[in-house]
Amino acid sequence: MMKKTTAPPDTNTRSDATREKLLAASLDVFGRYGYDGATTRKLADAAGVNLQAIPYYFGGKEGLYIATAEYLVEIIGRHIGDLRLRIGARLAELNAAGTPLGEAEARTFLTEIVQTMVVLFVSEKSQAWARFLIREQMEPTEAFARVYQGIMRPMIDIARHLVGTILGEDPALEHVRLRTLSFVGSILVFRVAHAAVLAQMDWSSVGEKEIAIVRDHAADLVAALTPAKGSQS
Repeated sequence: MMKKTTAPPDTNTRSDATREKLLAASLDVFGRYGYDGATTRKLADAAGVNLQAIPYYFGGKEGLYIATAEYLVEIIGRHIGDLRLRIGARLAELNAAGTPLGEAEARTFLTEIVQTMVVLFVSEKSQAWARFLIREQMEPTEAFARVYQGIMRPMIDIARHLVGTILGEDPALEHVRLRTLSFVGSILVFRVAHAAVLAQMDWSSVGEKEIAIVRDHAADLVAALTPAKGSQS
């Protein structure tokens, strides 16, 4: 990546604003057109900045693409970072004391996670994120690695720990991993199949009433998590 030239103090704010504009616009443009279809002209025009801003701040389109993935991690982190840290701290505290996490507390934490995520997924602001992520799921690049390691893996690992506790099984077991992924998928559907959700629910949009419904549904999904029939746990 090209080294950014040190700017005088009075231009720092303007430089930061230009960089932010490019990242915000790129998340939408890359999501809509993919890496190949998103020309530097489209990216610059969408951000309302000079074309030369891309090589100046990011070294080129590839650098901007990777930075956009890191920007997405940062955005999602703003919404769930505190929750992740709080749950992580509690798990670390129990581990240090040699005390296992109880099922009731695991259900409480998992409910908090899925209710936070489902509200995020039905919001309009997650549309651009979903487009970007879906493209990376289909044809993963270094950008996917950044998003997966930065936000997806940590959250799935926490969810797997909680699901394993609820099921009374080792979170590392293959079928616990599969139960966790299926569970996560039941939440992701509210974004990746957003149009189908609206059509099936006869909703024209998602407002406070609909958000309350999906939050209750998310809690029901956690409550329904039970060991599979024939489980030895």
